[in-house]
Amino acid sequence: MIEAALAGLAAFGLSVAGTRAAIAWLLHRRYLDHPNERSSHSSPTPRGGGLAVTPAILLAWGGLALVRGGQGLDLALMAGAALLMALSWWDDRHSLPAAPRFAVHGLAVAAGLAVIPAESLVFQGWLPLWADRLIAGLGWLWFLNLYNFMDGIDGITGIETAAIGLGLVVVAPLPQVAGPAAICACAGLGFLVWNWHPARIFLGDSGSIPLGFLLGGLLVQLAAAGQLAAALILPAYYLADATITISRRALAGEKIWQPHRKHFYQRAVQGGRNHAQVSLAILGGNAVLVLAAIAATGGLVLPATLVAVTAVAVLLGLLQRWSRGDAA
Repeated sequence: MIEAALAGLAAFGLSVAGTRAAIAWLLHRRYLDHPNERSSHSSPTPRGGGLAVTPAILLAWGGLALVRGGQGLDLALMAGAALLMALSWWDDRHSLPAAPRFAVHGLAVAAGLAVIPAESLVFQGWLPLWADRLIAGLGWLWFLNLYNFMDGIDGITGIETAAIGLGLVVVAPLPQVAGPAAICACAGLGFLVWNWHPARIFLGDSGSIPLGFLLGGLLVQLAAAGQLAAALILPAYYLADATITISRRALAGEKIWQPHRKHFYQRAVQGGRNHAQVSLAILGGNAVLVLAAIAATGGLVLPATLVAVTAVAVLLGLLQRWSRGDAA
């Protein structure tokens, strides 16, 4: 526990200092995200905070693994995150085609699943091993990409990363999950110092993709440890907003891989709420989800699931009302 706390503090400090240095470097190189009709900001802002946040996590996680004795999954997740950071930074600068990008995402997820022991079944033995791994892999792949889709306003990814990370610390029965989760949460909080509204830097794909990959891997481990309900409850708001929005766009015949401003949280900002108000509302919803996940791990799976579904529905309803410019 002490080692994990120290690693979390190191991740926070590295994230704060590294992001400050990244702002200066990105401004010097003129790597800016310019406003357009599909963005939610109004002035050019450095984009690439992931170049600081992802290494901060990997350095702290690597140090913790050295102290505790790293496992195969630690190495697979850290190597995958490093690969995805490099790929995503290149994509940020040069716009890679979707096919090779998703192929590398799939490779990283497959490598992570390959080192999970065969007896650790994500779906608790309801499915044969091959189906268990296939569905878990598709879910993990979806999660790392939706984490990128949802990074669209100031503060939202830092809030979500801290909420899921701290939730995992509380509910995870395994130290190999709780320690890295604390590191991710602290790095997310460190990034918030510079990304809270009005943001001085954006995370970019080099941060959102690796974060989605790492948190997705930790949630898969939580599910494989017998806590599937908690693993689905903790990220429930992100899962719901992204899945509903993408499904609507697909049904409307839109190109779902192209940028847009149709997520619930984005439309709330368009309705007149500022980024901080929307991010704080999401923080409130996530606090309820963490409590529900705790109840689920205590055996109250059905009541916890009902609370989580209600919390997400209330949050989406509030964001929907705000999108129409309603007062509350």
